[in-house]
Amino acid sequence: MPERHSLDTVAAALAEIMGIPAPKHANTANPELLTFANQRFSGQKADRIVMYNPDAVAQWVCGKYPKFLKEVISRTQLKLPLEAPMPSVTPVCFGTMYTGAQPEVHTLQLDGEKHVIPIDTLFDALIRAGRKPVLLAYAGGSLSVIYNGREMDYYMYKDFSELNAKAVQLILEDQHDFYVIYNGGYDFRLHDHGPEAPETLGELRINSHMFGLIHELIRANWKHHRTLLGFAMDHGCHLNMENWDNDPHEIGTHGLDTPEDRHIMHYYTTIGGEDVQ
Repeated sequence: MPERHSLDTVAAALAEIMGIPAPKHANTANPELLTFANQRFSGQKADRIVMYNPDAVAQWVCGKYPKFLKEVISRTQLKLPLEAPMPSVTPVCFGTMYTGAQPEVHTLQLDGEKHVIPIDTLFDALIRAGRKPVLLAYAGGSLSVIYNGREMDYYMYKDFSELNAKAVQLILEDQHDFYVIYNGGYDFRLHDHGPEAPETLGELRINSHMFGLIHELIRANWKHHRTLLGFAMDHGCHLNMENWDNDPHEIGTHGLDTPEDRHIMHYYTTIGGEDVQ
């Protein structure tokens, strides 16, 4: 198992894998992710990256319920243990994932706080390098707010089935270089039902199915590309027994400085390789 690094090592690694400079405030690149991509692509750079972002799927959930992640586990070769920043909440952690910076640098630090990140981001780095990123997110959610204002394509939906359908369309159209596809269904359900409830685990299964579909679409339609595909969550979660009776909408939660909330496992695979020109 690779050493556990901070989530802030992902942005620089993704940039280097595509052969572009990292965001200006990013931490050093994750060495395991770099080595993996370099070996799989025989030293060449990726020309496509697709980041599928489920929300709040903890490492302990992945370890306890692998059958609900069958499509992810069977299609990926790198399991990358990471530690989310504090507070372990959605805007903070996705802020770190795509800037490579800690919360005090990217300025999202308070629970529930959402504003446009003012510092350099991976999206800015991609645009400077002439690449075309696209972001698909839940309308009104963190990812629909914190990276606004860049010269890139945005698609925002209140329905995850519509969001997923758009993601399929965009992959088939193949007009972008870097894709962020968010799904918050697991997070939505865990707050009301807890992280291990049938309703919540059902959303984990949906995430896994969608990842499998994306993998197959890329494999069938992007034969001329070198693609890195990631299943990359922001933070973990835990069961909040204290709120079982007091607040039925916070049976499951996150935000603490604990392994349950901070330890996450990213999964990566590559599609295409040395035969791609």
